[in-house]
Amino acid sequence: MADFGPLSGFRVLELAHIMAGPVCGRLLATLGADVIKIEGPEGDPARNYRPPELAGESAAFMALNVGKRSLSLDLKHPAGRDVLLRLVENADVLIENFRTGTMARLGLGYERLSEINPRLIVCEISGFGRTGPLAERGGFDLIAQGLSGVMSLTGEEGAAPMKCGVPVTDITAAVLAAVGVLAASHERQTSARGQRVDTSLFEAGLFQTLWASGMSLATGEAPAAQGTAHPLTAPYQTFATADGWINLGAASQTTWRRVPEVVELPELLTDPRFTVNAGRMAHREELVALLRAKLRTRPTAHWIKAFDSAGVPAGPVLDVVQAHQHPQALARDMVVETSHAAAGTVLTLGVPIKFSRTPGAVGRAAPLLGQHTREVLAESGFNAGDIDRLLSERAILQA
Repeated sequence: MADFGPLSGFRVLELAHIMAGPVCGRLLATLGADVIKIEGPEGDPARNYRPPELAGESAAFMALNVGKRSLSLDLKHPAGRDVLLRLVENADVLIENFRTGTMARLGLGYERLSEINPRLIVCEISGFGRTGPLAERGGFDLIAQGLSGVMSLTGEEGAAPMKCGVPVTDITAAVLAAVGVLAASHERQTSARGQRVDTSLFEAGLFQTLWASGMSLATGEAPAAQGTAHPLTAPYQTFATADGWINLGAASQTTWRRVPEVVELPELLTDPRFTVNAGRMAHREELVALLRAKLRTRPTAHWIKAFDSAGVPAGPVLDVVQAHQHPQALARDMVVETSHAAAGTVLTLGVPIKFSRTPGAVGRAAPLLGQHTREVLAESGFNAGDIDRLLSERAILQA
């Protein structure tokens, strides 16, 4: 068990692959949970997501699976299923993101797991949820972004639908799942009973549309993509500078009043088109044209310094490498070193939640397939002979 973080002593069995489930497990692991990643003989398919790779291991897999131990288990083998059921006896949580019905067909449905461990929380992450007309379908971030409306809100106005540059429904579903697990764990303190936690990429996408949903549910009209602009306030978008790009976020009347002075266009303050936010939204094209012409005249660093001095939210547009190297990311320990069994020192993202008394950590690098099979089973009461027999039967594998 981990000896750090607010979830120290919390045991999680992760029967999940690719993205949403593993990201949920990653988050719990970096908060101190003992996350045992249970993989089939071929391993998580993300192990084959390459290039890039380090020492033959997928860099993408490494990013999603830090802090975990790997146990390779064949759930199609009766002895493999028996091993899982024995592990369930002392687990707090089981995460799975198989298609609806897969666990039940293996004889590992919620009812069976709950019978063995009534306190077990089973977290199910799927494409569309375990109920409804799409419950049987597999889910992918691209499909969920399209069905949830996210793609209709992304990209430039009038252009083709565009997905977000990051797998927003996968990652949001992972975070929602982690919140659900912790909420169920809190309730379990009173009831002494576990329960099912069910979330999906589709619902995660819908949840990301809070602004747009609020508008459309009030008006009956669907908001359209507006590039980097905000649907409710202006100016709040990206502008080109003399040498790059800057994001300007004058989202309140107070911050707006400071913008004209910074950009040396004092007449904007008295222009009736721009006096209040409703006017600025109605005349956003004219306002943006004026600001664009001015902001192009000087470099990004000049404008960042000027807006910061005036108390106007602004920032540069960085690529991912630049973001990793930013002093704020480094000060917040968001890039950390891990020691990988094959690749040696590997950099990865740190813990995005800070605690004053029980800080989380990236305790270990992503595991090799089956790296901890023998270790985990020995901790669970299997003797050396049992483990050797299971290995010979190929019910389990080790690195």
